[in-house]
Amino acid sequence: MQVIDIGANLGHESFRGDLDEVIERAAKVGVEGIVVTGASEAESGAAQRLAARYPGRLWATAGVHPHLARDWTNTSADALLGLLGRPEVVAVGEAGLDFNRNFSPHASQERAFEAQIELAIELEMPLFMHERDASERFVAILERHRHRLGPAVVHCFTGDERELDTYLDLDLHIGITGWICDERRGTHLHSLVGKIPSERLMVETDAPYLLPRDLRPRPKGRRNEPANLPHIVERVARLRGETAEQLAQSTTRAARAFFGLET
Repeated sequence: MQVIDIGANLGHESFRGDLDEVIERAAKVGVEGIVVTGASEAESGAAQRLAARYPGRLWATAGVHPHLARDWTNTSADALLGLLGRPEVVAVGEAGLDFNRNFSPHASQERAFEAQIELAIELEMPLFMHERDASERFVAILERHRHRLGPAVVHCFTGDERELDTYLDLDLHIGITGWICDERRGTHLHSLVGKIPSERLMVETDAPYLLPRDLRPRPKGRRNEPANLPHIVERVARLRGETAEQLAQSTTRAARAFFGLET
């Protein structure tokens, strides 16, 4: 199995002591590439530098997460532009709306989201998006720009059928994480993943978050890492009536096409 993890927060402090080992463990189980998520100006810079250390194996996004949208200023777009011109930076984001935790005011989130949509349009780059409990405003904003915007993915999709149908109607890609392995809150996804066209389905760990709850043996710590992606692939494949190898191949093709990664 060869597969690409489209979203891992490898700049997180939990990886500081063994990051090289984490990347090698992933490679040994078939994770042939990892897209490192940028969630702030500083984290996006760190993601770019990390990706540059592993050419052809790691790539990065550059953006400001809705949790940190309160920090968006008139100079944020210029700061991101400097990163988005780098060859290892392959998408704008993580951008979007999160009305679940509301770490930033809604108005700040919407301003940062729209600014990053405009960046993706200007640079003709993919958009890596986050949405939680904000589907109505998220869709309203996207609909105004969709005709000019290129490829865009709702990463870590956890929504319901209505939301999925809306995102598919908007020609969005969908990222599935280990949330689908959570018997408490992810079972509704079991009947939905089969609706996602193979060319628009991608997989991710969102490491170090969302450790699959059905992983056995269960790691002593709660840190998730890209080496757990094959477990997610196997679960999603069973739910779609496919083999793990088939799903790995289709999601890898989708990821390479979406981010413009060399084969």
